Amino acid sequence: MSAVSTKTSKPTKTPRIDNIRNRNLAIKWWTPYMFIIPAILIVLLMVIYPLVFGVRLSLTNMNLRNFLNPKIIGLDNYIEIFTDPEFYITFGRTILWTFANVSMHVVIGLWLATLINRKLMGKSLIRVLLILPWAMPEYIAVLTWFGLFNYQYGAINILLRAIGLSALPWLSNPNFLFSAAIITNVWLGFPFMMMVSLGGLQSIPTELYEAADIDGASSWQKFKNITLPMLKPVLVPAATLGAVWTFNKLNVIYILAKNSSDSRVHILVTKVYRAGFDYYRYGYAAAFSVVIFLILALFASSFIKAMKGTEEVY
Repeated sequence: MSAVSTKTSKPTKTPRIDNIRNRNLAIKWWTPYMFIIPAILIVLLMVIYPLVFGVRLSLTNMNLRNFLNPKIIGLDNYIEIFTDPEFYITFGRTILWTFANVSMHVVIGLWLATLINRKLMGKSLIRVLLILPWAMPEYIAVLTWFGLFNYQYGAINILLRAIGLSALPWLSNPNFLFSAAIITNVWLGFPFMMMVSLGGLQSIPTELYEAADIDGASSWQKFKNITLPMLKPVLVPAATLGAVWTFNKLNVIYILAKNSSDSRVHILVTKVYRAGFDYYRYGYAAAFSVVIFLILALFASSFIKAMKGTEEVY
């Protein structure tokens, strides 16, 4: 009697099964690209195309007279920008404007976040009240501050007179007008830093503070050695974003200085707006915008790299 083999043979693959598997692989390969194509198209339409168009426009002499038939003039607009001494004065004023605002945003926002992070009565109401400057439409908020800074009827000068001080020409003197713009923008911007800092504070493990208490660390030592290092990955990108926003902040200075033609008040972005929409020098304004873009791109990349804000804490 012959021995029966117990070894089972593997089933052979049919061409139909192979075709189905190949079709499934093709679907899986294309699926991610089908999801990201709409986002790529939006980026190309909303970011890349305007950027390329702006660079091309900066190489022309487009203005209101030759709007439909501008001429290519090469780098003449850029040469005019960098050979104008007023550009460097305005650039320095813009740096001062950005540093003063962002530093105050971070300091006030972090201080308020530290207070709110504690156990307080009515903490939810306090948080809502502190977010109001950020939630209010910026144009309406700046117009409100414009009325507060009025020399004769503004609440700020009325308060100064009530405590025995003289009223200040907030809206007529360039130096006071620049200070008024900083005060207004600080009031508008600190809630963002406060909420970012509050989110970072609530993510810090409480065990670190308990261990520091056991070691006898003071409040300043805990803030310096625990809070700040743990908040660094949150604060550095937020401060970078805030610097870019503040550098390009148009509404505050433009609305407060609408009755002033003094160039000592304006920053780079307001000069771009005036060049484009007051003097109709579209090519020159486009070149100015490209210069601002390059400055901000260089600043953002250098600042984040220097601070190493994207590295993990743990």
